Amino acid sequence: MRYEEKAKLAAALVVSPVLLIAGAPVRRRYLRYVYRDGTPPILDKQQGRLSVHWFVVTNPLLAWFCWPTESLARLISRRG
Repeated sequence: MRYEEKAKLAAALVVSPVLLIAGAPVRRRYLRYVYRDGTPPILDKQQGRLSVHWFVVTNPLLAWFCWPTESLARLISRRG
């Protein structure tokens, strides 16, 4: 296993408990920050620019870790 793969695995193990508990609010706030008015787009094809935020927004692992709190937040908002 290469060093980069070990680092990704270690980061996932450290971040996963936080995202499982508070994933929905943290991810929502982050997406609001990334897509707020006046910021450059995360993917600018005309200039050939790709922001670091693109990897965070499109990462399926982060979405999977945030799934439990997202579904819990949806359930609470429907009932209350």
